[in-house]
Amino acid sequence: MKKFLIFILFNLLIFNFIKAETHLVDANKIFKNLRCLVCQGQSIAESNSEYAQTIKLVVRDQINDGKSEKEIYDFLIEKYGEWMVYDPPFTKNNLLLWIIPYLVFLGGGILIFFLVRQNNQN
Repeated sequence: MKKFLIFILFNLLIFNFIKAETHLVDANKIFKNLRCLVCQGQSIAESNSEYAQTIKLVVRDQINDGKSEKEIYDFLIEKYGEWMVYDPPFTKNNLLLWIIPYLVFLGGGILIFFLVRQNNQN
């Protein structure tokens, strides 16, 4: 019985540890997804500019305040704009930017289909 209780306690501790780790915000992941507005070709993680260092401090402060990854991105987008994020969220403002590549692909496929079909009929 004692071994069984130790086994259950051990599993509960492991489960809580794993669950706690999944809620941790990865600062490096956020740094790699933020564009440096000074360097413009580098992420915050790669840049050594003063601006990048400041943004890193802001992100770390937000993480220490218990903010989620989404809340941090929302804060930075509100302050600096969507251009700062390499992977911007899908909104009605950028709807065309997300849809146009699919429409072009679909249109090209339809065009190729009709050209091949017309060629086979002749």
